[in-house]
Amino acid sequence: MTHTLTREQSWQRNTDVMQISRKIAGFLIAVAAFMIFEWINLAFNLADGHPTAFYVVHGILVAVNIVVGIVLGVIGLRGLTGLRGRAEREQGPPM
Repeated sequence: MTHTLTREQSWQRNTDVMQISRKIAGFLIAVAAFMIFEWINLAFNLADGHPTAFYVVHGILVAVNIVVGIVLGVIGLRGLTGLRGRAEREQGPPM
């Protein structure tokens, strides 16, 4: 007799571990670093003389994109550390 999983059980099992490749993790970290650098640079380069609404809108854009960059960086770092942790678990304890 074979054991079959229901759709719900299968979905729950597949979301337990985050699995991304080293290339994707590195790409996410690079994109995050670029986004954070670029949007902070934009914030410092905003020229004077614009209406207040311009600064409010661009301030919100800068804040949101920095948060997105941080989230992408965290996902990339978790992906890299997850890969390292998985490799150590597969090797087993040192003898």
